[in-house]
Amino acid sequence: MPKLKLSKVGKKMNHLTGVREIMKDIAATLRSDPSKKWLNLSPGNPIVLPEVLEMWRTYANELVNSSEFGPVIGRYGMTQGFDPFIDAVVVAYNKHYTWGISRENVLITPGSQSLYFLCSNLFGGERDDGKGTQKILLPMCPEYTGYDGVVLDKDILVSVRPHIEILGAHEFKYQVDFSRIHVDESIGAIMLSRPTNPTGNCITDDEFKKLHAIAKQWDIPLIVDAAYSPPFPDLAFVPMTPFFDEHILHCVSLSKAGLPGERVGIAIGHPKYIEALEPFQSNVGIHSSRFGQALAAKALSSGRLAEISSLVIKPFYRKKLEMFRNALHERMPKDFPWYLHREEGTLFAWMWIDHPKMNDLEMYQKLKEQGLICVPGSSFFPGLNEDWAHKHQCLRFSMTATDDEIRAAAIALGVVCKKF
Repeated sequence: MPKLKLSKVGKKMNHLTGVREIMKDIAATLRSDPSKKWLNLSPGNPIVLPEVLEMWRTYANELVNSSEFGPVIGRYGMTQGFDPFIDAVVVAYNKHYTWGISRENVLITPGSQSLYFLCSNLFGGERDDGKGTQKILLPMCPEYTGYDGVVLDKDILVSVRPHIEILGAHEFKYQVDFSRIHVDESIGAIMLSRPTNPTGNCITDDEFKKLHAIAKQWDIPLIVDAAYSPPFPDLAFVPMTPFFDEHILHCVSLSKAGLPGERVGIAIGHPKYIEALEPFQSNVGIHSSRFGQALAAKALSSGRLAEISSLVIKPFYRKKLEMFRNALHERMPKDFPWYLHREEGTLFAWMWIDHPKMNDLEMYQKLKEQGLICVPGSSFFPGLNEDWAHKHQCLRFSMTATDDEIRAAAIALGVVCKKF
C-alpha cells in the first residue's frame, strides 16, 4: 500500500496516543477468543441504567411526536447552539450556583472532547508574534489522557507531578504540589479535570482557589473539565464548589449522564472566551447535534436531569467503588503494598502498587492471562516527561462491570499479586 504524504499535523493526528493504543489492543484481545468470558474493567462508556434510559426515551418520544421534530433534524442551526438548550443551561446554572450568567456565557459543542480540542489549540501552539510556543499547563497528573490527542503541535502540554498523601493502610490521595508549578509568559492556559479521570481525585476548593489566583495573575484561562461534576452527571463524592469568574472556563458534558452517542458538550465562560471559541467551532464542525440538544433542553429545564444524576447515577457508581475496595481487602495478599486512590468521584478506581517489580504494562499482560482486562496507568501522564517510577505502578479499573465481575476482578488481582 503506498505511503501517504502526510503533513506535520497529519502525522501528529494520525498517531494513536495514550489509552487509545491500549484500547486498540483490548479490542483485538476481545476478538481473539469470542467464546472466552473476559472480565472487562476497561471501558469508559457509562452503563445504560434503566431509569436514565427511560428519561431520555420519554423526552425523545415527546420530541418525535411534536411539531419541533422536523425543524430540529431538518435544518442547520446556529453555531452557538439550540436556543431552548442555551436558555435551559443559563437558568439551571444560575439556579444551582447563582453565577449570574447569560446567553453570552454559553457555547454548545459536539461533545466535550471537541471542546478540549478547541481550547487546547486556541491557547496552545506557536505564538502569532513568532516569539516561541504557548504551552498548556496541567497542574497535576495523572490526568485525562485525551488531552494529549487534541493538541495539533507536539510538546504543548506541560504536566506537574503531584504530592502523594498516604491516608491509611491501602488508601492514598494526590495533592497539587504548588512548589513544582512555574508559570511565565509561555503558559497560555491552565487545564484540569475535576473530578479526574482516571484517578477519581477531586482537587479541593483551596487548591482550586490557588490555581485560579495564578490564572488571574497571568491573565490566562483556567479551563475546567467538568465531565463528572455536579449538577450533572454529579459524579463527585466529596463536597466541591464549582467556582465561576472571568478567568474560568467550564467544559461540561452530557456523556456520563447517559447521552454519549449524541455528542453534546457545553462551554460556560466569559464572553471573551465564547466569542473566540465560536468561530473556531464554526470552521471545524458547524454545530452540535440538534436532536441531542433538543433532548437535553427538555431534561434540563424540567429539573429531571439533575435529579436523576443525584439520585440514580451517583449512588450507583459510588456503591460499585465501595464494593471493589471491600473485595480487594478480602482478596489481596496481606502486607502487600497496594493502594486505591480515595473515591472522590468519576466511575473509575485507580490502583497503585508500590513494589519494585511492578510495571503496569507487564501487569496488564499478566492480568489478561487471568481473564481480567484493565488499563495500564502509564497512559495517563500526558506532558510529564521526567522519569518517575510511579508512572509505571498504576492501573485503572472501570466500575461499569457487573457486581460479580468486580468481585472476580479482585480475585484475579490477588492471584497475580501473590506471585510478586
